[in-house]
Amino acid sequence: MTKFFDLSRKTLIQFALIAYGFTVVYPVFLMIISSFKTTRELFKSPFAMPKSWSMHNYIEAWNRGNFSSYFGNSLFVTLTALLIVLVVGSLAAYPLGRYAFKGKSWLMMYFLAGLMLPIRLGILPLFFLMRSLHLLNTPWSLIAIYVASGIPFTIFVLANFFETLPKELEEAARIDGAGDFRIFWQIMLPLIRPALATVAIFNFIPWWNDFFFPLIFIRAEKYKTLPLGLFSFFGEHQNNWALLFSGLTITALPLLIVYLLASKQIIKGLTSGALK
Repeated sequence: MTKFFDLSRKTLIQFALIAYGFTVVYPVFLMIISSFKTTRELFKSPFAMPKSWSMHNYIEAWNRGNFSSYFGNSLFVTLTALLIVLVVGSLAAYPLGRYAFKGKSWLMMYFLAGLMLPIRLGILPLFFLMRSLHLLNTPWSLIAIYVASGIPFTIFVLANFFETLPKELEEAARIDGAGDFRIFWQIMLPLIRPALATVAIFNFIPWWNDFFFPLIFIRAEKYKTLPLGLFSFFGEHQNNWALLFSGLTITALPLLIVYLLASKQIIKGLTSGALK
């Protein structure tokens, strides 16, 4: 009887996981097949497979939507902000995770406060700040905001990972004559690559898809990012849904590639606490 209940429980769990996977994957699948259809075909048979698999929609979306410029802007803003966050966050998290000093708990609470307060609530002060710094209508306004919003989470995650590393590694390195920075750079940092990958993905996705801050701070066409570029497919009286789905697929493609390349590191980062 116990085996029967265990088997039923496992079957229900597997069924729930399959159902959840379907609800996640099906919208992506629907977006991809819709990108190969015409607008008329989308309304006539929205859930059917496309009649032809032509790349015409992608070529037209790339050229008409000026995606080469938008794509480059999104890459520059996201990767620059991510690089700064990883460098600054790891340097700040290392002493918080490895050393005991007065005021450490208060400093950690200060960074945790950045996770509790939504940054969008400060949009007016941020706008005035960027205007006073002459950063409005430049990519650096977005980079500054993304770095400020990403550092608290990065420090919180990396500090906890640094804390789990054995102290014997640090002591052995000091016996060999290694200094603090060399220990950090050559010994400790490579050991937290799963955490770095996890932090990178969790920051990369919302920054790449962000529409709110580019809409507020960017006006020049040459500095617009991909989410703003998708607006070119919305007309006053009608929308070009075929090109919009092609643009959405182009926008989502880098996220899928990054996740597939870093999936092993992300899983290690998410499960390392349980393994401890």
